[in-house]
Amino acid sequence: MALRIEDYALIGDTRTAGLVGRDGSIDWLCLPRIDSGACFAALLGGAEHGRWALAPAGAARTVRRAYRHDTLMLETELANDEGTVRITDFMPVRPEHPRVLRLVEGVRGRVRMRSEVTVRFDYGHDHPWIRGDDDRLRAISGPHAVILDGDVPHRHDDRAVCSAEFSVGEGERAGLRLSWTGARQSAPEPVDVVTALRDTDRWWRDWAARCTYRGAYRDAVVRSLITVKALTYAPSGGIAAAATTSLPERLGGVRNWDYRFCWIRDATFTLMTLLEAGYEREARDWREWLLRATAGAPEQMQIMYGIDGERRLTESELPWLPGYAGSRPVRTGNAASAQFQLDTYGELMDALHQARARGIPPDRDAWRLQRSLLDFLESHWDDPDNGIWEMRGPRRHFTHSRVMAWAAVDRAVRGVEQFGLDGPLDRWKALREEIFTDVCRHGFDADQGTFTQYYGGSTVDAALLLLPAVGFLPADDRRTRGTVAAIEKHLLRDGLVQRYPMTDRSQELDGLPAGEGVFLPCSFWLADNYILQGRRGEGRALFERLLDLRSDVGLLSEEYDTGARRLVGNVPQALSHVALISTALNLDRNTGPVHRRSG
Repeated sequence: MALRIEDYALIGDTRTAGLVGRDGSIDWLCLPRIDSGACFAALLGGAEHGRWALAPAGAARTVRRAYRHDTLMLETELANDEGTVRITDFMPVRPEHPRVLRLVEGVRGRVRMRSEVTVRFDYGHDHPWIRGDDDRLRAISGPHAVILDGDVPHRHDDRAVCSAEFSVGEGERAGLRLSWTGARQSAPEPVDVVTALRDTDRWWRDWAARCTYRGAYRDAVVRSLITVKALTYAPSGGIAAAATTSLPERLGGVRNWDYRFCWIRDATFTLMTLLEAGYEREARDWREWLLRATAGAPEQMQIMYGIDGERRLTESELPWLPGYAGSRPVRTGNAASAQFQLDTYGELMDALHQARARGIPPDRDAWRLQRSLLDFLESHWDDPDNGIWEMRGPRRHFTHSRVMAWAAVDRAVRGVEQFGLDGPLDRWKALREEIFTDVCRHGFDADQGTFTQYYGGSTVDAALLLLPAVGFLPADDRRTRGTVAAIEKHLLRDGLVQRYPMTDRSQELDGLPAGEGVFLPCSFWLADNYILQGRRGEGRALFERLLDLRSDVGLLSEEYDTGARRLVGNVPQALSHVALISTALNLDRNTGPVHRRSG
């Protein structure tokens, strides 16, 4: 049975990632890319679906675990009656073969250790052949192969389980290696684990040192930046929304989605946060990914793409996996990629505008793309859509979607006014005003004093917290204040924010049974609104409460179950960490919020 979600820590090499439990077991690992089939999938099943358990033989307890300084290298100290050992898990940032390296060091006494490696390709489905001798084992299935070797020889049995027993005394070390290669390729040359540890430590420290934020929450900000960097697919610059698939939004429920893709929804948040924190190179790479992925006919723009810009993200179910905490079905791919969402046009237009405004050298194709998007929006801004939350029910006229259509036109107007770009300025200004008037007339309920989730509806939506952030209305406008008050009244659970009301009627919107945790990015957005309204004390209090929800190694998932008091949803969630960074920056500045984008 898998551990709690907060009991897992992330390791990665900016191409793929794995999750290491408090007990020393790697229960999730996708090779060679973050969106590849997992070779360790115990997270969504059991040991028989793949894992690498490494711990003292017999009963042991976790004494301490933490990342080494400002790195993505995890140290876990485990103890039993014999003594204490330290396991350092990491993946060297590499140009080619992915590797998981594990260094076992004796801290106290002499401890007997056991390593058990169960490789199962294709999310626990495929049992490999095991070839080689005890010094170097090769597990092969279809196009994939992994190599297991190191200072300790492993033996394999007829169940394709590789195991080893060894001991380490105080001051002694043992290095273990697992490397991926194509089944027809020669095995990669072994690396020295201690040397690789030193090089990887230096790489991450040098990267973290580029952070320009020096405020009160620097440790939390740097840890979140490292997490976002780890979710980046370095060859393309794309940033995956999370490292996992099918971790449930409700324990035992059916809201289990694959998040190892890149969402346009997150574009501006991510780009501006990287720029504000001093990471122009990463912001530029993300901008370039956006341009490549969305190039083509504007009506074919998707809400998400693969990490290398792939468009076909066919959703399928894996019936052989029982799911995390019995949460089924387990899914790969994401059918929401075929949805129509107006807000993505606004987010993409805003991201490209902000890149230009922040001095990222312009791309000659960027404005051509933006103009084609505006041509499409001129005749489609009033179409119903699926909304920011990827509703799987009937399309509706979502208020937030219309606001983002307004933002798209606003950024086009500013492109002409501020940067001298070519375009029908008067026509775009008139369209901007038309959309603004439409939203205020049909998306605002004057009797309740709040904007509503969709035209003609009576409920609110946490996405409406973004109205001041995108510059649609000031934070102190009575309509904005009324909307924030309505969200406080109707969407707060234990002081944290749900995306939208979860009732039996919500199934009419999303076609799924009601029930999920509070959405952590929305809770950060509420803190941002408090700050904008001059309620800085409330904003800081909410922010610090959200910090307390992080795992012991500083990670956040997508949601939080206020009843069970535990993290739920895919982990780590890039948008949660981007929102954390943004709110920390907002709290430490006097000139306005990071994401006020109206100027």
